[in-house]
Amino acid sequence: MTGQHPSTRVPVYDDKAGIRDTLDFSQARWLSSEEDPDGTGKVEIAFVDSAGTTYIGMRNSAQPEGPILVFTTSEWEAFLAGAKDGEFTEPW
Repeated sequence: MTGQHPSTRVPVYDDKAGIRDTLDFSQARWLSSEEDPDGTGKVEIAFVDSAGTTYIGMRNSAQPEGPILVFTTSEWEAFLAGAKDGEFTEPW
């Protein structure tokens, strides 16, 4: 982290590091909304199981081969609660 004092770095906790490379979204059924009003893609989600645990993937439909954000079920529930509460509403 260039320009940042070492003691000010934020620790990163990656609870999916051990399973990240084992999740297979290639056969997942991706769900999305019906609308893409500006043509830039829409959010798609898929559910996959790994060793008895369900993970939720989220991607941009305009980039299906692009990155997939992976959530645990508790992370997904917190994300949805935040969205419902307006935590991600743009202030402008």
